[in-house]
Amino acid sequence: MRKIIESTFVTLNGVISNPQDYSGPYWDEEHFGYSGALMAETDALLLGRRTYEGFAEAWSQRDGEMADTFNRMPKYVASRTLTETTWNATLLEGDTVEAIRELKAQDGGNLLKFGTGSLSKTLLDNKLVDEYHFWVFPVLADGETMFGGQGLDIHHLELLGTTTFKSGIVVHKLAPKA
Repeated sequence: MRKIIESTFVTLNGVISNPQDYSGPYWDEEHFGYSGALMAETDALLLGRRTYEGFAEAWSQRDGEMADTFNRMPKYVASRTLTETTWNATLLEGDTVEAIRELKAQDGGNLLKFGTGSLSKTLLDNKLVDEYHFWVFPVLADGETMFGGQGLDIHHLELLGTTTFKSGIVVHKLAPKA
């Protein structure tokens, strides 16, 4: 059975929108090493529509080892509005929760999910995420907050570990409490 790992960039005040505006100055060897380790155990990406569209636009124009990995890796996209995909992606059809349960039941490496939005809440509510990697950046910003305005019930998480980078990023690795 595969694991779903959600990897999300977040500011100190909980903002998740527009990470491209604040994350760049913090990308260094430690950042790339951690990202590379996550990708090494990943067989496919699981994305919501907005993250998929942003990633497809950005990564399909890049080259290099990380871009090659992203571009060639299969992607599964949950969307209520897309009717077709490009960039080596498959739309999840029918009931999203059932489609994701079927993906998890397959043999293989992890399914890595980037971005936080309505798909993240669906995954959380249906207990489908096995690990969260919240990359907390030493930045304050204005924007959309994680799970903001989505009627979130209380979900307790267990701390599996933290990784602190010299740049000030702290990655909190968490799992849902049983």
